[in-house]
Amino acid sequence: MTTAHDRTDVHTPLVAGLLLAAGGGRRLGGRPKALLPHRGRPLVEYTVGVLRAAGCEVVHVVLGASAEVVRERAELPECVLVDNPEWAEGMGSSLRAGLASLAADPRGVDAALVLLVDQPGIGAEAVARVRAAYVSRDSLAAASYDGQRGHPVLFGAGHWAGIAELAVGDRGARDYLAAHRDAITPVDCSDVAEPYDIDTEEDLAHLE
Repeated sequence: MTTAHDRTDVHTPLVAGLLLAAGGGRRLGGRPKALLPHRGRPLVEYTVGVLRAAGCEVVHVVLGASAEVVRERAELPECVLVDNPEWAEGMGSSLRAGLASLAADPRGVDAALVLLVDQPGIGAEAVARVRAAYVSRDSLAAASYDGQRGHPVLFGAGHWAGIAELAVGDRGARDYLAAHRDAITPVDCSDVAEPYDIDTEEDLAHLE
């Protein structure tokens, strides 16, 4: 008699964290967002910790501005670091680079949980909620804040090619999501997170 313990054909879905951390902080005097200090460490470290705390054992981090300096200063053990030399083109290039890296991961990633490095108000609880929306490689889900779609977003692997095709400039996955609006599972995170961006000098007040 074969028991559940004996079966080897059961596949546990692998939802990987994809952190986009390539921004150059143009409105912050050219300070790379990944290296902004938050709670005593570079912001990229904090955000990787959020993904880990939410259950993402596999994390790919896309670096761009001052990538070598980020590698030197930030402690990112067991993360797959992806260099995006075209980071200045906008978020789309980083999303394409990250999805390509996930597709090549030999562990077989089923979905990408995408988070932005400059949104420290989004913590592990919100990320875990969106992660839990995974159903299949065709899943699409996104955090919702007072009815507005935001991050993190979850892309089942079945969508990656289509997203990459439309990810240009600073639009990221916006056009793809607009075309597949009815397929998106909204996950309300208004009670546990604040989706502000660190874009300007005034926004630095959000960092601790």
